[in-house]
Amino acid sequence: MADIQLTSVTRTYGAFVALDEISLSLAAGELVSLLGPSGCGKTTALRILAGFDTPTAGTITIAGKDVTRLAPSRRGVGMVFQAYSLFPTMTAQRNVEFGLRVRGVKTPRRRKQAQELLELVGLGHAASRYPHQLSGGMQQRVALARALAIQPRVLLLDEPLSALDAKVRVQLRDEIRRLQTSLGITTLYVTHDQEEALSVSDRVAVMRDGRIEQIGPPAEIYGEPATPFVAEFIGTINRIESLIGNDGTVVAGDTTLALPAARNHTPGDRVIVLVRPETVSVGASVNGHGVRLDATVITSTFLGATTRVRLATPAGDITADIPSAGGGTPLPGATIPVGFDPASARILSLDRPTD
Repeated sequence: MADIQLTSVTRTYGAFVALDEISLSLAAGELVSLLGPSGCGKTTALRILAGFDTPTAGTITIAGKDVTRLAPSRRGVGMVFQAYSLFPTMTAQRNVEFGLRVRGVKTPRRRKQAQELLELVGLGHAASRYPHQLSGGMQQRVALARALAIQPRVLLLDEPLSALDAKVRVQLRDEIRRLQTSLGITTLYVTHDQEEALSVSDRVAVMRDGRIEQIGPPAEIYGEPATPFVAEFIGTINRIESLIGNDGTVVAGDTTLALPAARNHTPGDRVIVLVRPETVSVGASVNGHGVRLDATVITSTFLGATTRVRLATPAGDITADIPSAGGGTPLPGATIPVGFDPASARILSLDRPTD
């Protein structure tokens, strides 16, 4: 049985549909991320699960109990917000104690629990500091400890890292995953950051216009996108607009791509061929690839470990990410071959859901 179950949950505000019959289940101890652009409905779903909003239709169950109409305090849910929302006149220790004090936990016990949680998040030394004396990352750790203090069955994280700088985000996301795994707490994580979602989640649900477009393990979402939207929202991808020829071949412009005949398509269907830049080769390394095209280098951009090369081909512009080590980066204006393995390409329909 699922630990959390949202069934056909809809939320409307007048004529605006924020959630359109979404269904989602989380197993006990699982971390699922809701990922999508602003306005896609992910925070609305989180608020409804927390009890801060009520669905227009549908049901929410936690541990088999219908909580659709229950108050937030009766759902066994802990929540960490984007804004740290710490009480400015309370020390870190007292902030963590707050939920326990509201629940009537005796002073010695709640102090002990709060100190243990601050140690758990690496802030045992900062228990007596006030929020203004803590960095952003430290404040978010206190907020996480406070959410965990009430021993919630479910942890909800609403864009918890978006206010932090890049290095602290990476450190804290790893810490959140470590804590979530060690505590075995069922977690729903809302973010618009694809790297964040892919790195911390057991499964990722990509949302668009109030619906779940695709849900699955991170590797599946990245490597086997079900729709053009998912493919283009997750990471960088080449999009080669094509047609299915009379013999089932894939034709881009005047060029026939050496791809296996597309399944479930008929001649004349519009499709896109999707290829990740890291699977594209240039120059001599193209030898042996099934799809090979002549190309002219448009730009070459150094990105550290990789160099991103943009190339003009008869099938349209293609981007390749190649290792920077070893030099030999092609210069703009150079004419070189470009290619990729057909197995690395995914063909999706522009007229129907998928191939």
